[in-house]
Amino acid sequence: MTPTAPTTPTTNRPLVIASIMASMAMVAIEATIVSTVMPQIASELGGLHLYSWVFASFLLAQTAMTVVFGKLSDLYGRKPVMFVGIAIFLVGSVLAGFAWSMPAMICFRLIQGIGAGAIQPVALTIVGDLYPARERGKVQGYLASVWAVSAVVGPMIGALIVQKLQWGWIFWINVPIGLAAAFGFWRYLHEAPTVRRSSIDIAGAVLFTVGIAALMIALTDFGIGDMGSAALWTAVFVVTLVLFVMQERRAADPMVSLQLWGARIIATVNGAAMLGGMVLIGITTFLPMYVQVVLQRSSVTAGLTLTMVMLGWPIGATLTSRTFHRIGLWRMVLIGAVLIPMGTAAFALLSSNSTPALAAVGSFIMGLGMGVMSLASLILIQEAVDVAQRGVATASNVFSRNLGSALGATFFGAVFNFGLTRGDGAMAFTDDQLRLLLQGSHGSAATDAGIRLALGGSLHLTFMTMLVVSIGVVALALLLPKEGLESHAVGASKPAAK
Repeated sequence: MTPTAPTTPTTNRPLVIASIMASMAMVAIEATIVSTVMPQIASELGGLHLYSWVFASFLLAQTAMTVVFGKLSDLYGRKPVMFVGIAIFLVGSVLAGFAWSMPAMICFRLIQGIGAGAIQPVALTIVGDLYPARERGKVQGYLASVWAVSAVVGPMIGALIVQKLQWGWIFWINVPIGLAAAFGFWRYLHEAPTVRRSSIDIAGAVLFTVGIAALMIALTDFGIGDMGSAALWTAVFVVTLVLFVMQERRAADPMVSLQLWGARIIATVNGAAMLGGMVLIGITTFLPMYVQVVLQRSSVTAGLTLTMVMLGWPIGATLTSRTFHRIGLWRMVLIGAVLIPMGTAAFALLSSNSTPALAAVGSFIMGLGMGVMSLASLILIQEAVDVAQRGVATASNVFSRNLGSALGATFFGAVFNFGLTRGDGAMAFTDDQLRLLLQGSHGSAATDAGIRLALGGSLHLTFMTMLVVSIGVVALALLLPKEGLESHAVGASKPAAK
């Protein structure tokens, strides 16, 4: 394959970046809108017991397909793979708006997730192709702001749509955005022709997808206490993993290069991204509950404390883009890694007498650290490999963060449930009691105080566990090589041009 040239004279970089931001906005806003209005949708469609699968199916498909599409973009070029991703995402969006039941909604959300698995990593790879490292940080800081704006705008749009329009419009609004993004790529992104000299590792792609799906289903079943099903899917994952490793070792052009993933830079940065993703999803899941129940504040206050993560993230990314060429990428990764446990420590210090401001400060610091580390890590990975491997390398980093989110949701959920379990094996309170408390239908003062005490203790244990995991991010960052990137290029005689 002749590598795609980083830029060509006819490519309009600003308009391509606008198209990238539009395509990523679809994925980012969709996540926040759906989480806001899904309770109303579930009440209309029924099947409330399948509620979590609306989100799990999207995440499962996105995680499993990220590396696959990253590899395909290296073989066929970024533009055709981005077209495929946008098309799949829009098909899933249109169908989801017409969903007639929860199983149908889960199926259509899975289709959306497949499309998102192409859009996110390939968009970041296009930025890596078009801009040298010094300029790339600034551009990717703009992309980080897309997620920050989506975190604020998404819930408001969702609430407005539910009040004024049919809920299907939360999915259908993606159509004009996606078509505009596709037109921008078609009109303004011009890649050099690519010549594919290798066949696609179909067996590896299938085994990889089945293995990731089995792992995430096993984690989900474990989290809800279905140990028999969890054990079965774990066995499927182990068998598939063995077959996958065997296949990738003998494949002429493997879907997932074991040499690439085993390189010191890739392994440490992706490991840190996975642990960071675990902590981030843990805070996202449990901090609002602590603020509402233990601190007895409104849902608006709880949302604001969590929004500070999205405020700190683009600030951290922007600071990184302006300073990494002076400080060094590995130092920036380390700085971001250190900020993450500093922010997490604020949650571990929370008590029933704390002010929500402490939680907000912790969220901001953690978001700052994630912004610094994620951007520095992405540039570090892209510069450490040859341009022909940039797509799969970028996808590996996105995949690691998504996998961390999936693992963290289940792992910290298990810690939380453990903290609520009494000595006789029963839960400290029932789901109905907690739901009534959140809805403001209080029971006796003693009962409410007991629920808050039990919940506070369990959440404190969960936050302490998050702090331990976040320290692991620092440990991995310390393993990064401090020498120049030139001596650590993977699969190439020299690193990509800067």
